[in-house]
Amino acid sequence: MAKDLARKYILEVTPYIAGKPIEETKRQLGLKEVIKLASNENPLGVSPKAVAAMKRIICAANRYPDSSCFYLKKKLARYYGLKPENFIIGNGSDELIDIVVKTFAEKDQTVLTADTTFLEYEIIARVNGCKVVTAPLKYFKYDLEALKRKIDKQTKVIFIANPNNPTGTYVTERELEEFIELLPCNVLLVLDEAYDTFIDVNDFPKSLKYIKKDNIILLKTFSKAYGLAGLRIGYAIADPQTTSCMEKVRQPFNVNLLAQAAAQAALDDKKFLNRTKKLVLEGKDYLYDNLKKMGLAYVPSVANFILVDVARPGLDLFKDMLRLGVIVRDMKQYGLNNFIRVTIGTKKENERFIRVLKKVLRKEQK
Repeated sequence: MAKDLARKYILEVTPYIAGKPIEETKRQLGLKEVIKLASNENPLGVSPKAVAAMKRIICAANRYPDSSCFYLKKKLARYYGLKPENFIIGNGSDELIDIVVKTFAEKDQTVLTADTTFLEYEIIARVNGCKVVTAPLKYFKYDLEALKRKIDKQTKVIFIANPNNPTGTYVTERELEEFIELLPCNVLLVLDEAYDTFIDVNDFPKSLKYIKKDNIILLKTFSKAYGLAGLRIGYAIADPQTTSCMEKVRQPFNVNLLAQAAAQAALDDKKFLNRTKKLVLEGKDYLYDNLKKMGLAYVPSVANFILVDVARPGLDLFKDMLRLGVIVRDMKQYGLNNFIRVTIGTKKENERFIRVLKKVLRKEQK
């Protein structure tokens, strides 16, 4: 039997459940119009400059891509004022998380993170035979004091999502500074900043300064604000010695031709990025206002999504909204059974979400 052949710790892993795709929902439920507010994607689509770049290079798709991502690294280096050697490019942040664990954590060493955060930290750690230790959130936010108390001789990698997914909360510059001051030099800290492009607060950490330390890695992505989720491309920033170790683990040709071209162009499209930020901030205010009027609690967010307490099984509400053509994210896999997470969409999508949410809640109250 296959179960007898699999590594023992693989059998203990609960796979990641992705947000439901639009086309699958249409097909299964016979719906003509479906909106997806489940996976924190960019509702404006793809940067026009990125689309043009992909069109220019599509005829070269018979060739393997540049395995080193030379030009993208060069562009990122100019963008951040660093060296190309400070970067490693991945097939989305997920691959980079896997590369980090494979590069730095031995089997049976510990990966430390929060108990309610991006699920891939735990899944990837367990797939690679590592132990996982978690600290509870405090007021839906990473509790760095609690994390600090969990560090022991077995701890090798700490993942902090900042802002955190699925809560949308963040740790401040001062909190992170104090945490890093007491961080053992033999423990690697990974700051996952997938949503930092939506930040509208003044005390968010200026984390770029930390990469001078060889035990700190930053993770970034083109999936969210840049609208390239379908191309799967992200990057890590770290000390060159750290990225050099990670390059030994990275698979050749891991980032495809179109993704590299689109990412380079997207970095230049400031107009698209500003439109995206404006849309998210305005949509967030609209959703906050309507959720308050409906008497629903939510967690204030600095990201492009909101965690909402619906005061009833979120999975049931998710299914009811799905039947009406609105895909949100139920939070059962995160242990937040009475919550849903909604991505901030276009004005039209946000308005439809509120209408359908009201309709479903009224139906339940009858």
